[in-house]
Amino acid sequence: MTTTKIHVMRHGEVDNPDGLLYGRLPGFGLTELGHQMAQRGADYLKETDADITAVIASPLLRAQQTATPTARAYELPIHSDLRLIEAGNIFEGQPVNADRRVLIKPNVLKYYRNPFEPSWGEPYVQIASRMSAALSGALKRAYGHEALVVSHQSPITLLTRFARKQMLAHAPWSRHCSLASITTFIFDDGTLVDIDYVEPSADLLVHAHDMTPGDSEAALKR
Repeated sequence: MTTTKIHVMRHGEVDNPDGLLYGRLPGFGLTELGHQMAQRGADYLKETDADITAVIASPLLRAQQTATPTARAYELPIHSDLRLIEAGNIFEGQPVNADRRVLIKPNVLKYYRNPFEPSWGEPYVQIASRMSAALSGALKRAYGHEALVVSHQSPITLLTRFARKQMLAHAPWSRHCSLASITTFIFDDGTLVDIDYVEPSADLLVHAHDMTPGDSEAALKR
């Protein structure tokens, strides 16, 4: 029996003083705390003797920076995969956490017609589909070993819900995917047999601000 582990890590804290929903916008790198979180992820993988043979990340800066300590520790290149990118959202670039009134302006109410899709952004089923394809790609690349994959909260949440055969539509504040957390998908002979979750940066979360809601200890940036 051949075991393969794919560690899917969310990026660390992002430098975003204006509380923008940065989404897929260029720039938006990690804060100093975010870099510490990225290093914690690499340290965790080394300390647990993870057999990392591939490092793959969303092309966005914050994901690339989060992948860097692990790539350096294992002397591997970072492979970019567009399928790991953040979810599309019509509020991208808006200061949604600095001013929540942005979400209730008359001209945006039409985007709330179907929260189960959701109608204000990239469809959940589309996100789950591309993330599943990215996971399959990582499985092939690291078959019989382990890989680190770096992505974003919403895509990781949807991948996990899809893998667990849960309803894709969900309340954002219920997401269990904190900054720099690692969700591990364990395969035996290519069949998913288990999913694990750890927070190597758990003690750093109370000092962090987060753009997206969830059950994390990090505070929402306002």
